[in-house]
Amino acid sequence: MITAAQMRAARALLGIDQKTLARLAGVSVPTIQRMEASDGHVRGIVDSLMKVVEALDLAGIELIGEGMASTQGGRGVRLRERAGPGSAGAPVEPAR
Repeated sequence: MITAAQMRAARALLGIDQKTLARLAGVSVPTIQRMEASDGHVRGIVDSLMKVVEALDLAGIELIGEGMASTQGGRGVRLRERAGPGSAGAPVEPAR
């Protein structure tokens, strides 16, 4: 559905903090904090998660899942699958 990293990236794109997202979604700040602390996909009560996803959608965020294409234009964030060192998407040592 949505990962913790996507949630943090969405907030960054919107320029909002956890408190603002909580207010927009009608959930508590600790709920947002727990969701963003999840490892991988966000865990929590489905109703709360749906409220957050809907609030992000209303704010203009399009969530792009693994292997999905974007259906709209606009800004976004996608993390490519990491390969070995020196490959596209993998960290590279800076030149000295």
